[in-house]
Amino acid sequence: MTERRPTLLSRFVQWVVLWLYRWKGWTIAGDAPTARKFVITGAPHTTNWDFIFFVGTINKLGLKPSFVGKLSLFRGPLKWFMYDMGGLPVDRSKRNSKYVEQTAAYFEKMDDLALVVAPEGTRGSDGTWRSGFYHIALKAGVPIVPAWVNHATMKGGIGPAIMPTGDYAADLAKIAAFYRSVMPDCLRFERLAASAAALKDAATESLKEKLP
Repeated sequence: MTERRPTLLSRFVQWVVLWLYRWKGWTIAGDAPTARKFVITGAPHTTNWDFIFFVGTINKLGLKPSFVGKLSLFRGPLKWFMYDMGGLPVDRSKRNSKYVEQTAAYFEKMDDLALVVAPEGTRGSDGTWRSGFYHIALKAGVPIVPAWVNHATMKGGIGPAIMPTGDYAADLAKIAAFYRSVMPDCLRFERLAASAAALKDAATESLKEKLP
């Protein structure tokens, strides 16, 4: 069976994205992960240019980025465009709440998968992260690779892979420490570190209450 050629629209959009990436002139730090499957956390998410940067950077590192999208986007005229852009459909309807399981299953099916997630959710985030990225990586048994972008300096990059241990607070603290090392003045990452510390304190208090 021959491989399907990407649609004209998807080829054009990819060309535009990569052209914009080169035109902006970002400088990147870090190397491509050695693992073949991993979850990439993109932060801080402050502008629509973030998408251009992360797609361009991952492409430059020789990786093909993927993302999850709701099932309805993979029907009708957008179907092949979404697949060509790296989309992976998940059913997020009320009757199917197994988002983490569905997404983690793709890691079992695919030989290579660089899944990009924006854990802040929206550009207006205060730095609080949603934990879905972590549960997906933990379920799939793959590392988390932090990626960052600083539009003020036109720099960004890829950090070291962090394997989830099941201790969310401790692992989140490691991730926050990396982000603060590359962007120490970013208030969002201060909030992320504080969130990790609060989770650790809450876990400690819960453990104390259970002790005789």
